[in-house]
Amino acid sequence: MDVVELHRRTTDNFVRLVNEVRPDQWTAPTPDEDWDVRTLVNHVVGEARWTVPLMEGQTIADVGDSLDGDLLGDDPAAAATAAVRAAKSAANRPIDKVHLSYGEEDSSEYLHQLAADYLVHGWDLAAALGADAQLDAEAVDEVATWFAEREEIYRSSGAIADRVEGFTEPADVLIGAFGRDPRWSTAGGTIARFGAAFDRQDLDAVMALVTDDCVFESTSPSPDGARFEGAAAVRAEWEKLFAGTDDPRFETEETVVLGDRAVVRWQYSWREASGERGHVRGVDVLRLRDGKVAEKLSYVKG
Repeated sequence: MDVVELHRRTTDNFVRLVNEVRPDQWTAPTPDEDWDVRTLVNHVVGEARWTVPLMEGQTIADVGDSLDGDLLGDDPAAAATAAVRAAKSAANRPIDKVHLSYGEEDSSEYLHQLAADYLVHGWDLAAALGADAQLDAEAVDEVATWFAEREEIYRSSGAIADRVEGFTEPADVLIGAFGRDPRWSTAGGTIARFGAAFDRQDLDAVMALVTDDCVFESTSPSPDGARFEGAAAVRAEWEKLFAGTDDPRFETEETVVLGDRAVVRWQYSWREASGERGHVRGVDVLRLRDGKVAEKLSYVKG
């Protein structure tokens, strides 16, 4: 495939997805645990904004810090659309070499790098939104062929994580090669953030990940536990849990996600008066809605 056409297809797909982001999804998790949706989109818009000066022959020093920081403003979709429109126009202008951070490079190689970024980050965004993550088969083939000779360079430089194996579909193999798990889901990302916030006792972060009408069933008193309905009641119960426990730790042992349902196997530990740590092990049966925990039913061994 012609690299300009590859660039056009991958950029168009990314902008389509940006325009599907709902107002409440900008802080949703993505397959990159360090980025939420807005951070991901800002990164890609930055790539698009850099394309114009670099394809005009400017250097990194010429651009300086003018494209640092937030590039999305109050209307991220409009910012992304405008940036990609300009980038596509720049990609159509012939230039021999571009000045990248590591030196001069053929413009066709630079456009391949960009197209790979748009394709993979498009998958990231679709997964984060719970949208159709189906990738253009021809674009997948083109990027996979190009990437095969560059994968270890990317990995050794720290640009991508370890390859995720075990897939046969070309799109899944490519996503795995870029260090992502094709099975990642919004639910899985939410649960990971929820568990991490619970472990560090950040109750504000925990409550930001539950619905206003969330339900929590505790492990005691036996045999059925106590039921708490609504965010205020649930927060009050978790406040008591943290306040009444010395050095509590919540460690996730395993997570299984099936659609809007999940089972999390965990260990909860605390420091006893003797200085030793006591612990219990249990599971949560979770139900998610719109990227948040709507129900947490807890069960414990013993």
